[in-house]
Amino acid sequence: MPNNEFIITPEQAADTPALSKLSANAFGPGRFARTAYRIREGVAPVAELCLTGRRDDELIAGIRFTAISIGGESGALLLGPLVVDPRFSGKGYGKALVQEGLSKAKAAGHRLVILVGDLPYYGRFGFQQVPVGQIVLPGPVDPHRLLACELAEGALASANGLVLGEPAEGAALEACV
Repeated sequence: MPNNEFIITPEQAADTPALSKLSANAFGPGRFARTAYRIREGVAPVAELCLTGRRDDELIAGIRFTAISIGGESGALLLGPLVVDPRFSGKGYGKALVQEGLSKAKAAGHRLVILVGDLPYYGRFGFQQVPVGQIVLPGPVDPHRLLACELAEGALASANGLVLGEPAEGAALEACV
């Protein structure tokens, strides 16, 4: 009998091909030219914050977080990619992954999470628009889509400057999917 329950598990190296396929289908080949992907290029994600979602033992969703510095200060993360198989969109699986990921990030002592995304979707998780010019990405991005979620009070106010990817300690997962 199939198990239709959505199960969140830590990402494993063996999950990379399935996650790459999901990302290719969702974001297309141009995804590697996007600024968020360029920040992650050559930088492995924070392994303990990379999660997958499964139904019937099939990997159908994933989320990753990459350690970044903002203006030379560590302690922040870049969320992404978040990907859900289109066959299962609108069922709350992305929401579950974001909530679990943010909870783990906060518990691990990270102070701030940023992303490039849609405020109507991410606002429900506590993301807000970053004041224009406060945080600068190393490439083009619509400043109204640069969002941040404080995991520690005052973290956004103290974050100023250029975003750069930081190598994660002991990271073994591939950098981009």
